[in-house]
Amino acid sequence: MSVLVSNLSKYYGDAKAVDDISFEVHSGEILGFLGPNGAGKTTTMRIITSYHSPSSGTIKVEGRDVLTESLEVRKLVGYLPEQNPLYLDMNVLEYLEYAAQLQGVTKTMIPQRMREMVGVCGLGDMKHKDIGQLSKGYRQRVGLAAAMIHDPRVLILDEPTSGLDPNQIVEIRSLIQDLGKQKTVVLSTHILPEVQATCDRVVIINRGKIVADGPIADLQRNLHGGEKIVLEIEVPDGQSFDMVSVQVKNIPAIATVSLIDERNGVKRFSVETTQAIDIRRDLFQLCVQKGWGLLELHREQTSLEDIFRQLTSNSAR
Repeated sequence: MSVLVSNLSKYYGDAKAVDDISFEVHSGEILGFLGPNGAGKTTTMRIITSYHSPSSGTIKVEGRDVLTESLEVRKLVGYLPEQNPLYLDMNVLEYLEYAAQLQGVTKTMIPQRMREMVGVCGLGDMKHKDIGQLSKGYRQRVGLAAAMIHDPRVLILDEPTSGLDPNQIVEIRSLIQDLGKQKTVVLSTHILPEVQATCDRVVIINRGKIVADGPIADLQRNLHGGEKIVLEIEVPDGQSFDMVSVQVKNIPAIATVSLIDERNGVKRFSVETTQAIDIRRDLFQLCVQKGWGLLELHREQTSLEDIFRQLTSNSAR
């Protein structure tokens, strides 16, 4: 595995920022590291990159300990912090050369790495411009290029799309997806649709503790323990919601039937099951038996936003 975090805690005085957390990130995986402000995300990422030291616990990157082998860890990691540190009066190529020198790239390899990063990050038209003249989207690209100039095995990206417009977000998302094919990526962001579109797995941290860890699809299934089905039917006059609901509830494993909307003889229901089983065939057959006109029948997935809010709300604390 690329990153192994074991029983990590971090104190600032008496305040505990990270509380005995453990997780791992595998090679070639894009991990979404999520949590509300103050949850401990940035602190954890800084410890992984050797910028901060842990109060207790161990963190290894490609088998290297961040405390005892911090210089080796820094060679293995590319880090883009939330506040992207750039020298605005340098042009793109000057800055990338400077970043390569800082990262210890061999002098003979620097021109090649610069060309590769300009290509990978789509900076060809901007490479001779001063960074201060670039849009925020291109500045983020420069930050990514600098983070990757030494060809690290692990990328730590803290809010890489913060403040970007929708077009720029799509561009950076595509870039991160491409990078994830070659490197291990730990991505922190508050833009949850980006996580859903980009990440293989998520870890959610709240008040310094991990409250969820797994693929998004698994979290969606496990949050309620069952399925949620939307059913819209056209029923004969005189059949009330209660009458239809009784018939639907006769299907095994159904927990609740709720009316979403009703107009002109068309009723729209939310049907929840007690288990993660697919009852759509049973609902279809019931509609045929009862002569109901079936207009819509589909699973409704729990969104990552719903999962995040439930696990990090005051009630979850």
